[in-house]
Amino acid sequence: MEHSLESVVVRHTLRVPVPADPPGEGGVVARQLDVALMSVGFKLSGPLLEWLSELAATTVTALAVRTLEIVRGMAGDHVRHNAYFLRFPHQVPDTFDFWRECVAGALADDATREATLDQLRSGVVDLLTLPLYGHYQHTYAELLAVHEELTEAAGDRTTVLHLGDGLAEEVSALYLALAGSGTPLGDEGLRDLRVLAEDQVHGPQPGEIPVRENRAVVNRARLGAGRELLLDTVTDVLRLACALSEGDVGLQQPTRFSAMSRPVRRALLAGLDAVVAASPAKLADVLPYREPFKRLGERLHPHEYPRWPHAGEVFAVARRERPAPSFESRVEELLDSADVLGAAELLAAAPGKLFRSLDRLLRTARGQGERDGVAAIAERVAPSVSGRVLLSVREHLHNRAAESGERRVFVNRAGRAWVAPDERAPVPTPERERLTGVLDAELRRRLPAPGRLLIDPEVLDVALPLSGRATTGGFGVLPRGSTVPVDGELLRFFVYWKQTAHMTDFDLSALMLDAGYRTVSWLSYTELSNLDGEHSGDLTEAPEGASEFINIRLGAVRGAFVVPQVNVFSGEGFEAVEESFFGFMLRETEQRGMPFEARTVRMKSELRGPGRVALPLAFLRGDDGRWRARWLHLYLAGTPSANRVEDNRVSVATLLRGIVEREYLTVRHLTDLMTGTDTTVTLWDGKDGRPAPDGPVTYIGLARPEGLHPDSRIVTPQNLRDVIPD
Repeated sequence: MEHSLESVVVRHTLRVPVPADPPGEGGVVARQLDVALMSVGFKLSGPLLEWLSELAATTVTALAVRTLEIVRGMAGDHVRHNAYFLRFPHQVPDTFDFWRECVAGALADDATREATLDQLRSGVVDLLTLPLYGHYQHTYAELLAVHEELTEAAGDRTTVLHLGDGLAEEVSALYLALAGSGTPLGDEGLRDLRVLAEDQVHGPQPGEIPVRENRAVVNRARLGAGRELLLDTVTDVLRLACALSEGDVGLQQPTRFSAMSRPVRRALLAGLDAVVAASPAKLADVLPYREPFKRLGERLHPHEYPRWPHAGEVFAVARRERPAPSFESRVEELLDSADVLGAAELLAAAPGKLFRSLDRLLRTARGQGERDGVAAIAERVAPSVSGRVLLSVREHLHNRAAESGERRVFVNRAGRAWVAPDERAPVPTPERERLTGVLDAELRRRLPAPGRLLIDPEVLDVALPLSGRATTGGFGVLPRGSTVPVDGELLRFFVYWKQTAHMTDFDLSALMLDAGYRTVSWLSYTELSNLDGEHSGDLTEAPEGASEFINIRLGAVRGAFVVPQVNVFSGEGFEAVEESFFGFMLRETEQRGMPFEARTVRMKSELRGPGRVALPLAFLRGDDGRWRARWLHLYLAGTPSANRVEDNRVSVATLLRGIVEREYLTVRHLTDLMTGTDTTVTLWDGKDGRPAPDGPVTYIGLARPEGLHPDSRIVTPQNLRDVIPD
């Protein structure tokens, strides 16, 4: 368990918890660890190296083994990445020449000759029946033997690991940060929070847990430890039941509730009873989740516990045996009667819902008077709205400046994306501008005065993490809509998957589009090489794991966009395989090296989403000729089988246009709001030779530089959620 906690801390903070062991002579082992880390793109900070050097060698050795295992997993180096073509990216054959070779091999094999001849006579040959196709023809050792060693380059990634406190202190601090986060966590964050909550259930707790999904995970740990549950709505109990059944605490996917022990059933029913007894109006919260509550009732048997009658009312509402008019239905009644101001006043009792309804209210309002009234109500309640909602509405209104009639891109919380015509009327410009001013003023009021503010220029276009669902677990991953520069001559994508029980074929592809989002070319198993780059070859099963690569020569790309995608051709989907992840590397032409080199990995993203086509990110060539990465984190439904880049290129281009042309709220927006008379802003990333300033600062960047004052506030992608005001 201790090693699991250590892994969670390192992955989330890039801080290594250090043991308080007796001093010793660990300098040699510490330096060996630093060298080993550099081979996978990591290194020890100066203070961490110094601290480890003063511990016993045996202590440092044990820590080194654990730390190397953690960081190799972060970069995707915990598995062996073999490639189908032995010398990839060199000597990749022409597609049809390769297929002819596979057919010739089948004809030379007594076991497959007759079947292959029958296929040739019919005019159609199934590649999957050819012995040479889709399976590794060499071992990893043979791959290793033919590739030159990777040479060092100035642009290689170096991720610094910093000196942490003791494990107990680091775990407590991380638990408080994740549990008390004001923005929802992604799936990986929720899994890690569960580990931390179980360890910290008797320790310090956050003053508030505003995100319901986080509360469900914490309540699971509290229930197991016999602690009082944190419940103030009936859906808190439903989410807890989902957590106990390993289901979706976000209530977006159906959960199959497992059998529950009597103590658990009593705890859940007592919780429901207390919530409804304190506020009967909360029975209305049952209505959006009638079916899950009905299924939960079948597990809890509320009729066996007459001492909690209010809990029984919850399930009566779910079965439509008891009325419970909802807040939303009252709002709809007012809107149906054309009472827009009445609806706005009612919504003022739920400020977050009011702000999420502003677009509709302003479009529905009749005349300037009603629009002014809606804006005035919004201005009055703005101080009561959470910072995350304020920022979300600010981003929405900014993008509503465009005329209606365009297409809308919808992305649900699971990352499933689709496109539909935008038939909404425009939001009137005066009210839109008035409200964006109100939002900015309220946000500026809440943001702390940073004093001396240092900003890494490359972090300015990183999108604010308004939801953990807008990203995925992994390393170097940024929120959807983020844009960062990409420097290097060769861009290489990789996908790894390992099937669970059934033969599974993932296909890595890349689509090249011009500035008008029209197809220029693609690379896939049907187009192994062209002027833009090379594909490493198709693998059609992964019982022991399989990897595919695409090598792109950025200077040769003929389009304005490069869009990698992972298609499920057959077998298990992204959420069913044992493991699957995507990433990209950057290197220079002369570096050579293996198809996969950990220290050139810039991003590794878990593939765990709905649909059969994954779009992790895209690469855009700007007017200045420089390439940039734009994070997408999208999944298309695709087809049950045989998904191919050729077949989905139109839908991919449409989605890409929607994401690229949408303007996301970024770090730049918040730092602009922070800038005031008492703030000194300096662009600095610690890489240009200028020393760190004296005294505490607020630093916002892609990575934590060395040399900052110990009392400085450091904000990186690992804790970027902290800049979002309450």
